[in-house]
Amino acid sequence: MIIYQVFTRLFGNDNTFLVPNGTKEQNGCGKMADFTLKALDEIRSLGATHIWHTGIIEHATQTDYTAYGISLDNPDVVKGKAGSAYAIKDYYDVDPDLAQKVSTRMKEFQNLVCRTHSAGLKVIIDFVPNHVARQYYSDACPKGTDDLGTADDVNVVFSNQNNFYYLPGDSLHLDNIKSGSSYCETPAKATGNDVFSAWPGRNDWYETVKLNYGIDVCGGRRGYFTPIPDTWQKMLKILLFWAEKGIDGFRCDMAEMVPVEFWSWAIQI
Repeated sequence: MIIYQVFTRLFGNDNTFLVPNGTKEQNGCGKMADFTLKALDEIRSLGATHIWHTGIIEHATQTDYTAYGISLDNPDVVKGKAGSAYAIKDYYDVDPDLAQKVSTRMKEFQNLVCRTHSAGLKVIIDFVPNHVARQYYSDACPKGTDDLGTADDVNVVFSNQNNFYYLPGDSLHLDNIKSGSSYCETPAKATGNDVFSAWPGRNDWYETVKLNYGIDVCGGRRGYFTPIPDTWQKMLKILLFWAEKGIDGFRCDMAEMVPVEFWSWAIQI
């Protein structure tokens, strides 16, 4: 197995200049369509057996896609104009930056998978299970699927049926990161890198929130896995959703921050 990793938005971008903190229109953006059969054949000629695409799943961004039904992100909780590929905004959608036509982004991804298989290569995508964007909202989830956090009891720090961890009575403070921040979050949620404080620092993953897999982090990190945590069920559905798109595997980001009990359960299913 030889894996060729690509940051998909950079692969086909032929701009030779950079505007610091520039927009997508100024700096350009690679597309899934840039992985032509010729390009894929060249990658296979290097001896690669798999292509690992980083940044396929939709993440928070400062680009306005409201015309396509995608909610706008507050720039105070987005790092950079393009945003971080590890601040997932919708687990059930493709990042619109990567599509030639935003309205056909999922079809373009499925075409990419087909082209890759035709070239004799397998497809791996990043799965980011530990944390999501602060303003996570799935507008593309399958009918009948409950979104993350919709049934949470926000009055408790921890419940094994909550998707997030909360700091009841505290609002999130970003003043030490950006003066006069307009972002509001009450109660504050725990930050992605296990920061259980309403005052995350500039070097924290402050644009993300930690997902709850049944570990009482503030209670001695004891696991509560019976009944099955709600987050387990939701993340399994997400994994199966992408598997049904024909991908061949996942690279699981920060897998060590997710309890091994979840991986054992999900893999055997």
